[in-house]
Amino acid sequence: MPDVLAENLSEKEVMGSDGASLGTLYNITMDLKTGSLQRLVVDPGERSTSTQFDHDEHGNYLVPVSRVQAVKDTIVVAR
Repeated sequence: MPDVLAENLSEKEVMGSDGASLGTLYNITMDLKTGSLQRLVVDPGERSTSTQFDHDEHGNYLVPVSRVQAVKDTIVVAR
């Protein structure tokens, strides 16, 4: 995957590989020791999409970075 600046990802739409909208990117977590990205924190907004992803205490989806398939106009993740 080509390099993408984090500032270009802010509030980008996140979709499942099945075309379902999961919400907008809220944040990205990383391992401070290794610098590797860990999870996308996705704000589902008013969506009530059923998902297999873990949730944080605010109801945001925690999507492992390993599930990211594409980053273009939207971020596509495997479901």
